[in-house]
Amino acid sequence: MTHAKKVVQTDAAPKALGPYSQAVVANGLVFCAGQIPLDPATGDIVEGGIAEQTHQVLKNLRAVLKAAGSDLGHAVKTTVFLKSMDSFAAMNEVYGLPEYFGSSTPARSTVEVARLPRDVMVEIEVVALA
Repeated sequence: MTHAKKVVQTDAAPKALGPYSQAVVANGLVFCAGQIPLDPATGDIVEGGIAEQTHQVLKNLRAVLKAAGSDLGHAVKTTVFLKSMDSFAAMNEVYGLPEYFGSSTPARSTVEVARLPRDVMVEIEVVALA
């Protein structure tokens, strides 16, 4: 049995910071690598706090999913990595906006981590239906 996988790459989201793909489509699912709050045009971290960073992360994920032929409304699972759980409520306010997941929010895990790439406040990864 052959299993096809398709690598996804888009300039509408930040380039990978290492040897990995922005996303991979396999068996009807899109596995998005974690996105951090980088402006895809400049590669710079967006200015502001956790709210601004969460918005940018979700915009980046939206762009990767679009390139894969999907969208945030098809997300089935997310993992949110926070630099500090003190940011949980502010991240949640942005994450819960209907412009991102609509009324069908995915299953989610949220964890506090010691450090994130480029010392950002938040990183989110997504698994979505293709």
